[in-house]
Amino acid sequence: MFNEMGLLQMHIAVQTRLRILVMPAMGLAIMLLSGCSAFNQIHTTTQASVINLDPQVLQATGVAFITPSSATGQEEDKQALALAFTETMKQARPDLRIVPLPATLGEINRAGLAREYRQMFEDYRLTGIFDRRILQKVSQATGVRYLAQLKLGGFRQESKSRWGLLGIRMLETKTTFLRIYLQIWDGENGSVAWEGSQELSSAHESLQEDTVSFKSAVEQSAKELLARLP
Repeated sequence: MFNEMGLLQMHIAVQTRLRILVMPAMGLAIMLLSGCSAFNQIHTTTQASVINLDPQVLQATGVAFITPSSATGQEEDKQALALAFTETMKQARPDLRIVPLPATLGEINRAGLAREYRQMFEDYRLTGIFDRRILQKVSQATGVRYLAQLKLGGFRQESKSRWGLLGIRMLETKTTFLRIYLQIWDGENGSVAWEGSQELSSAHESLQEDTVSFKSAVEQSAKELLARLP
């Protein structure tokens, strides 16, 4: 009888101690979950240069997106980059006629310019220059004067766990880094009319397995960059 009573008291004591240890940890987790937005941090750096872009001509004729490039080897992200950026630009600049990348490629193919277009990009990789003659043809095919070309300079996502009491994972710090460039070429004279760059770094703490998506990062960067466009 004494042993049974002793074991029962020990069991109750152990449970009480566990509650004392676990409850504060659970409370902290709930507090962090409910206030996780306070841990969000976004830093952006934007640079832009107006060279000879005419805002009135831009509004009158519009802009067409041509194939993006990538300096990081992340070729699979180019289409997603163009799509997210174009959709953001449509919302930010409803006053402009914007020809998205698929429509541009369709017009190029219909005009029989596919081979010349490919050669233009092969030369661009070596020289950083788009051939004026081919730019003029693309401009005529799309019906706009200005041609926008995006470049993905870098994209990286990282996650670091932070552990709490009893070996329970309390938080994960999610970080995202994105660097993009935008050049707007004058399809009439073959010059760069406007260019800008945008770097975004985002960090937030979360109890969940969520990350800042590539689309969300591009949209945020596009808003910052397009705010500098005349």
